[in-house]
Amino acid sequence: MNGIESRRRTASRWRILRWSIGASLVLLPLLAMNMTDQVNWGPEDFVFAGILVAVICGAYDVAVWATEDPAYRGAVGVALGAGFLLVWLNAAVGIVGSEDNPVNLLYGGVVAVAVLGALLARCRAGGMARAMLATALAQMLVTLIALRPGAAPAEAVEILSLNGMFVILWLAAAWLFRRVRERRRRGLPS
Repeated sequence: MNGIESRRRTASRWRILRWSIGASLVLLPLLAMNMTDQVNWGPEDFVFAGILVAVICGAYDVAVWATEDPAYRGAVGVALGAGFLLVWLNAAVGIVGSEDNPVNLLYGGVVAVAVLGALLARCRAGGMARAMLATALAQMLVTLIALRPGAAPAEAVEILSLNGMFVILWLAAAWLFRRVRERRRRGLPS
């Protein structure tokens, strides 16, 4: 077996694992529904989760197909993971209060900044770095809006902690994309 064939088999195994984990995430609430009354998903929830997982896994598959650069793939993985977690968490329980709090709708704007930025950058590393930086700034803006006057200190700490985690993830993706751009600019190998 030559090196190319070996890499293809390894990539295929990772792809199967990635999609299997995604499918497990969609089916996990079904198991939870049989164990507790705290989880109550309807068919539309499973469809939404399935579409979300398919979009994330499919987007990562495109990145794997498009480049062998591990830093670029890592940056895409961090960005897609942050987007997935943001949407999943917000849809499931809400980041600000319950999922019914209208402020939670603003997080859709954060994801829109990431997607629009990636499209405008045409997925080139330098543009992606700027897009992820803009997404981190959008996350910070939503955090400032979510911190309403008179909020309980515990609620403020929760909002700051969750949003801070996402800001760090967006900045990590921006840093990785920037690193890819700098390495390519200098003509260094992946």
